[in-house]
Amino acid sequence: MSAFLNHIAFGWYPYLCLTVFLLGSLLRFDREQYTWKTGSSQLLRRRQLIWGSNLFHIGILIIFVGHFVGLLTPIWMFDMIGVTHSFKQGLAIVVGGGAGLVMLVGISLLTHRRLTDPRIRKNSSFGDIAVLILLLAQLLLGLATIPVSLNHMDGGEMLKFMSWAQGIVTLQPGVSDLVADASSVFKAHLLLGMTIFLVFPFTRLVHAWSAPVWYLGRRGYQIVRTNRIGARAPTTQPAE
Repeated sequence: MSAFLNHIAFGWYPYLCLTVFLLGSLLRFDREQYTWKTGSSQLLRRRQLIWGSNLFHIGILIIFVGHFVGLLTPIWMFDMIGVTHSFKQGLAIVVGGGAGLVMLVGISLLTHRRLTDPRIRKNSSFGDIAVLILLLAQLLLGLATIPVSLNHMDGGEMLKFMSWAQGIVTLQPGVSDLVADASSVFKAHLLLGMTIFLVFPFTRLVHAWSAPVWYLGRRGYQIVRTNRIGARAPTTQPAE
């Protein structure tokens, strides 16, 4: 039974999540473009938003690139350029751990702001709060894998996840067996990560498709103008 459940979780579930992720994003962009936004609340507690949002996005971009390159780059390429598995494991711990702490500070500020300010809380949807909680839980699980990784500095455990991820992408059968004996914290991290891909098209996360690499070069504040009756009205509204 445990082998069957492992096959469902790490053999079938990834394809369900990736299919919903890609097709759901495409359908939402095609049918509901007016919902393709983050619903900025920048006029409220702006300083906390700026600090939290910048730290969050810096951290998550580094983590995403690290996971993408680290998991999907063929193992033979690392061997060819002389990058040892132990060095790659140490690099992942240092860079990933540092970026994770930066993201943790940022998402903590954003979560505190959204849950403790009555006006922001009132204008937040269930999805807004749920996304923050999911990302926070996934981040904490990721940080929790570091002590486990320190016990596998030879890189052997990391190779399992690289082979599994590349096997999923290349439609290799039986790849779920590669992670069958992995630590439970790694399995939980993988499952929640795939679940985030599953719910991605139905949340504000879809704005990540909209050239997120330009994020760091945008203005950190909202430009406002004064209308004829003296009220301040926004002219641009960067996403939260």
